[in-house]
Amino acid sequence: MPEANELKTDMLPPPADLIAEKASECARIVPDGFHVFVGALQEQFGDSLQAVLLYGSCLHSYDLENSVVDLYAVVDGYDKAYDKKLLCMLNLYVPPNVFYLELKHKDMILRCKYGVISISDFEKGAADWFHSYIWGRFAQPTRMLYAINEVVQNRMHTILAQATITFLRASVPALGRSTVDTETIWSRGLALSYEAELRPEQKNRAQQLTHLNMGDYIRITACASPAISSLEALPHDRYNCVITEKECRASLRKWRLRGIQGRVLSIMRLTKAVFTFSDCVDYAAWKIERHTGMKIEVTPQLQKHPILFGAKVMWQLIRQGVMH
Repeated sequence: MPEANELKTDMLPPPADLIAEKASECARIVPDGFHVFVGALQEQFGDSLQAVLLYGSCLHSYDLENSVVDLYAVVDGYDKAYDKKLLCMLNLYVPPNVFYLELKHKDMILRCKYGVISISDFEKGAADWFHSYIWGRFAQPTRMLYAINEVVQNRMHTILAQATITFLRASVPALGRSTVDTETIWSRGLALSYEAELRPEQKNRAQQLTHLNMGDYIRITACASPAISSLEALPHDRYNCVITEKECRASLRKWRLRGIQGRVLSIMRLTKAVFTFSDCVDYAAWKIERHTGMKIEVTPQLQKHPILFGAKVMWQLIRQGVMH
């Protein structure tokens, strides 16, 4: 649900400059290897597939051979996207469904993890969801590998622009009354969104990603700022956060609630992944080691009973501070 003090402003479309900036960002060229996945997703979902979005760490390294590519497959509806009612129901009640895909391309094995979400849920997630799961991800740089037509393409650009607006409206008040730069706005906001999920991330990950995308963040913050009532633009990439102490406390409370909600949702999505994600245990162990350096022993018990023994491993990781 949209937050009470944002209902009126959220009725307005994002600034045209921001939509144009997100469109430019989405259109940037990526290596051909990424487009191999589009063909596989078109074969999987047929005419139901509306768009394919690329996001995450592969935008920086383009290391297709040694990475798992992060994609979103946006469909027009779950009933058309799936043959199985169970998958349709899982996606409807706890979106997105997440799947794993391997393809051979030019003597390489390419791997991707893709979430499936309807375009209406994606739109709601960018604008109205209390939790940051969608708007926290897609406020960040994104590439559009495919859109079924120009109407959908334009709609996706607007959704991505709205995700940026929602992100800033949620994160800027947590900074309190202060004068900040773009780096501070985004590094703090991304840190808050990561803390709202069970994620195996290093504590400085948000700051690292902000540095990697600084040019993008400077441009989109400048384009978005007219729609952010709590943000007053100053010269030389500086902003006044026009926040009262009461608003700051309220924002921090909301982020604490997102953290509680996010842990519940993360457990639900991890449980669901047992049914949708092949080799989910091996992937989870690989990702934790890659992001934190901590090696997880994949025991026969963990492989056979991933929910039961996975909960034990997750609790140990939380206690050790590896997952937040």
